[in-house]
Amino acid sequence: MVLRIWGRVTSINVQKVLWAADEIGLSYERVDVGGEFGKTDTPEYLALNPNKKIPVIQDGDFVLWESNAIVRYLAEAYGVLAPAELEDRALAGQWSDWSLSSLYSDLITNCFHQHIRVTAENRDHALIAAASERLVEQFTILDRHLEGRSFIVGDALSFADIVVGALMFRYYTMPIQHVEAPNVEAWYQRLQERSAYREHVMRDWQQMKIAGA
Repeated sequence: MVLRIWGRVTSINVQKVLWAADEIGLSYERVDVGGEFGKTDTPEYLALNPNKKIPVIQDGDFVLWESNAIVRYLAEAYGVLAPAELEDRALAGQWSDWSLSSLYSDLITNCFHQHIRVTAENRDHALIAAASERLVEQFTILDRHLEGRSFIVGDALSFADIVVGALMFRYYTMPIQHVEAPNVEAWYQRLQERSAYREHVMRDWQQMKIAGA
């Protein structure tokens, strides 16, 4: 049975799942849900995810929601993007959790959403500036970790690179303060060399702006 991925391509959480699926080499069917497509409150979708959020996958009879959990599942289920050693998988999980606890709120909620969901005259510049400063601190941590490494866990792309890396295009293309972090920048350049990253993550997000944003 073909893997089914529910979610719109402009969602960063859907993008990381699509990127992972292509890196693994999976065939899949994607269904437009969320955003301008709606449908997250239909009985069919609520049966898949009562949280009314995207993405969701159906892999045969198995249903899973939460994007990071989906990416890790695909990596482990199909033997690609999951480090072979237990300790390395644990580290990949650690950095995946870090992307949510230390990056996502400031990068997406406090910065990105201010640029696409708030008009320019109502934009909270103090909120953006404070979030940007915190992101500098967090990316400095990642920069130190990446010293001597090609990817987050060793020399091979893993599910940690997927979930953290999916955030980087929006980070570097937003008009905010950016960290001076040569190791992060080199890692980001390596991600951009991957065709699946360019196709799914490097999408023009300007079209997502509301009028006046």
